[in-house]
Amino acid sequence: MNRPAPVEITYECMRFLITHNPTNSQLAKFTEELKSFGVQTLVRVCDATYEKTPVEKEGIEVLDWPFDDGCSPPDQIVDDWLNLLKCKFKDEPGCCIAVHCVAGLGRAPVLVAIALIECGMMYEDAVEYIRKGVGHLTPNSLCTLKNTNPRCACASRMPTVKTAAFSK
Repeated sequence: MNRPAPVEITYECMRFLITHNPTNSQLAKFTEELKSFGVQTLVRVCDATYEKTPVEKEGIEVLDWPFDDGCSPPDQIVDDWLNLLKCKFKDEPGCCIAVHCVAGLGRAPVLVAIALIECGMMYEDAVEYIRKGVGHLTPNSLCTLKNTNPRCACASRMPTVKTAAFSK
């Protein structure tokens, strides 16, 4: 199966790597790619298709937060995601967090867009910003994002250091 290349999304002090899920046979190459972007945390939002132990042995924390494709992420996952971002980007501005679903076109971009919306970006701008990198979002993803409202308490505590613009 031909998979899209990983896409780096950078906004203010945040860096994300949106990618697809690897198989066990692709894991060594996948892990090297994560390391080349400086990833220390990987969030899986789909069912596991590979063993996470080899990734963790390379110093990359793997968090399993699966939710159904085509659905909005549950509130608990959104809360965990925002708490992760707040902690990581406060302690290490500019660090890179990787997030993947099956193809990197639905669930993973939704979480990144939620982060952008949380930082004050309008829904339409977040979608356009991610589309520049990923190429497109699924129709269900667009519906999820259109109904996303920033959780003001978290938004006000997100770091605001501006470091870079969108890169690919």
